[in-house]
Amino acid sequence: MAIPSSAAKDKSLTTTSLNLTINGRSFTLNTDPNMPILWALRDILGLTGTKYGCGAGLCGACTVHVDGQPVRACLTSVSQAQGKQLTTIEGLDNQKLKNAWAEHNVPQCGYCQAGQLMSAAALVTQHPKPSAEQIDAAMSGNLCRCGTYPRIKAALQSYAKQEG
Repeated sequence: MAIPSSAAKDKSLTTTSLNLTINGRSFTLNTDPNMPILWALRDILGLTGTKYGCGAGLCGACTVHVDGQPVRACLTSVSQAQGKQLTTIEGLDNQKLKNAWAEHNVPQCGYCQAGQLMSAAALVTQHPKPSAEQIDAAMSGNLCRCGTYPRIKAALQSYAKQEG
């Protein structure tokens, strides 16, 4: 079915020059301001560590930080991120957390791990020694089809002991 020309005009792509700071570097993108930052990261900038999972903000695979807060990159537009500090898995610098992840063999298939790590990093920034309840609450929005939840929790508990 063809779209009437008046409707096609309403759905035309509008591009805008937007300035983003990602992992401490400045980027200028000429794109639709409503584009999800997930696609700007992956398709325009080649930062493919952030994964596409569900596209509806339900799985957490696309979690990034905007001004230190975990957000779903599939639901956050480029214009919402303008003027803020974005951090992706490529820019995550918490080596102690990454070491705890490795020590507990958290990744299985690894697909969800970027989002898992970004949520975990936000948690330990707010609560360096998170309780079991804080871990459960912070990580509840990240799905892992391989079921590595016990290893994720163990890694975060191990991290908390190191901080003690």
